[in-house]
Amino acid sequence: MPARAYDVVVAGSVNADLVVRVDRRPAAGETVLGSDLATHPGGKGANQSVAAARLGGRVAFLGRAGTDGHGDLVREALRGDGVDIGHLITTPGPTGVALITVDPEGDNSIIVSPGANARVTEQDVAAARPLFAAASVVSLQMEIPPAAVLAAARTAAEEGARVVLNLSPAAAVPDELLALCDPLVVNEHEAEFLGDTRPTGLLTRGVRSVVITRGADGAVVADASGVTEVPSPQVDVVDTTGAGDAFTGALCLRLAHGDDLATAARLAARVGAAAVRKAGAQSSFPTLSDL
Repeated sequence: MPARAYDVVVAGSVNADLVVRVDRRPAAGETVLGSDLATHPGGKGANQSVAAARLGGRVAFLGRAGTDGHGDLVREALRGDGVDIGHLITTPGPTGVALITVDPEGDNSIIVSPGANARVTEQDVAAARPLFAAASVVSLQMEIPPAAVLAAARTAAEEGARVVLNLSPAAAVPDELLALCDPLVVNEHEAEFLGDTRPTGLLTRGVRSVVITRGADGAVVADASGVTEVPSPQVDVVDTTGAGDAFTGALCLRLAHGDDLATAARLAARVGAAAVRKAGAQSSFPTLSDL
C-alpha cells in the first residue's frame, strides 16, 4: 500500500475549555469561590489532533466550530500546531464549550455543551471521504452525534484506514461500530458502562483490540496476541484535564507508524503522564523532546 498523506485523521469535537480551580467541589445548592476563569482550546477531537501533531504526526481534522470568539480560538490553536483544518466546518451559532472545575489534587469534573459539535453529520463525513482515504489511522470519540461516528468508522474501514474509537463520553453504540474498532479505548468507568472491566471480556463484544486506561496505574491492552500490562511513569499531578486525549492521540500516531499495540501504548502512557504535570489540556501536551 502506498504511503498515506496523513498519519492520523480525527473526526470529532472542538471546544473552548472554561476552567476554574476550586478548593473543593460544591454540594447541591452550595456556592464555592474559585480561581479566575481560564479559557483554553479543547474538545476531545481537537485535543487528540494536537497531541499527535505535537509528536511530529501529519494530522487532519474533521468537525464543526461556531461563529463566535471560541470558534476563532480553537481554529487558531489547531492551525498553530500544524493540524490541517480544511474540513473544520464553520457553523452559525456557538462553538462547543466544556465547563471544568479542577480540585487541589488535579482531578476534574466536566460538563460539555456541544454547540456546533452536535451538528456534525453523516453528510460531512461523506464529503470528506478523500480525507479518510488519505489516513493511516482514523481517531473517533463520542462528543459528536453517534450517526456521524458510525459513518466515519465505516468510511475509514472502507478506505483501508485503521479505526480507533475512544468511547468517551460513554454511550451505547451498535455492535457494528464495536466490530470496526482496532482498538477500542476506554477508561475504567467507560469499560464498566460496557459491562466488563476485563479487556478479554470486552474482546468478546466483537472489538478487534482493547485498551483500558487506568490513570496513574497505566493501561492494559488486549488483542489476538494476548494481554499486556503497561505501566505509567509516576509524576506529580497538577491537572488531569486532557490526559486521556494525550494518551489516545499518541497511541494513534504510533499505530500509524507501525508499532504493535503494546509498544504504542507504552509511549502513549509516557505522553499521558507528561500531560498531567501542567495545567490545561492542549497547553500541557508534550513534544518528543519533552519526553
